[in-house]
Amino acid sequence: MTVATKERKLTIARAMAEAIAQEMRIDDKVFVMGEDVGPLGGVFGNTRGLHDEFGSLRVRDTPISETAFMGAAVGAASDGMRPIVELMFVDFFGVCFDAIYNLMAKNTYFSGGETPVPVVLMTSTGGGYSDAGQHSQCLHATFAHLPGMKVVAPSNAYDAKGLMTAAIRDNNPVIFMFHKALQGMGWLGTEKDAIVHVPEEAYEVPIGKAAIVREGSDVTLVGITSGVHHSLKAARTLAERGISAEVLDLRSLVPLDRDTVLASVRKTGRLIVVDEDYQSYGMSAEIISSVVEQGVVLKAAPQRVAYPDIPIPFTPVMEQWALPNADKIIAAFEKMTNG
Repeated sequence: MTVATKERKLTIARAMAEAIAQEMRIDDKVFVMGEDVGPLGGVFGNTRGLHDEFGSLRVRDTPISETAFMGAAVGAASDGMRPIVELMFVDFFGVCFDAIYNLMAKNTYFSGGETPVPVVLMTSTGGGYSDAGQHSQCLHATFAHLPGMKVVAPSNAYDAKGLMTAAIRDNNPVIFMFHKALQGMGWLGTEKDAIVHVPEEAYEVPIGKAAIVREGSDVTLVGITSGVHHSLKAARTLAERGISAEVLDLRSLVPLDRDTVLASVRKTGRLIVVDEDYQSYGMSAEIISSVVEQGVVLKAAPQRVAYPDIPIPFTPVMEQWALPNADKIIAAFEKMTNG
């Protein structure tokens, strides 16, 4: 007799907090630091419940000084600890950029591999709720462009828990980019497809392995975080027209799973890349160039649906005009086929 396993659906925020708690229970070198990560549980819910269980020594609220706590994290990691640091908004990276890139990302290289720097830097991305140009960027490509750090960005709660577990256990610095609209926080809106079954036990999702979340034969849609959900919505609409779209969730930007992308595009012959980061010099260009450099025969010129190269507007109408969405993906496909 087979007993059905009851589904336990979590938000990304709760999945992240659960992964962190499980790793803290088995490794006393793991600790959390950042602004409002303590009793509040993080502005986006990522550390909810941790302060009650582990106390203020291992869940540390910091002053509003990103430079100070990023520098402290690099020092702690270099001395054998495994810090998890929350940079509340990715837009704030400029305040502590020296600690992130000239220290965290390079010190293992500078030491000839003798001093690992196992920092997890988790940070929020994305707009759509009128928080303007200093709180709404994605900046995926900014971190992916800089050697020395792994970069992950989940689109659902299952991947969020598995990637967080893998990130904490990794001896490399890992940038963990979570999209605010996918967190399951009511005031930010909730993407229902991001709330999925999450096993209670600890598990890892491999860093650097993309997932095929919908199989198809006519066009490949490649995305990350919010771009995956826009792609799935577009794929469902295209299916009503008899068009079969394959949707790939990169999950990681560094390492980048080019092999899965190439295999899909070789099958479909068409490629659209969806990213809420800025269009120029970004992830969308990297994916397209990776395909073109391999000489993949395409039925149409590849397309990208990304954020235009402008500061993010505060006005809701203007911001929504600029954001990627399913309609823009469908328009890109129509441009391919009509051309």
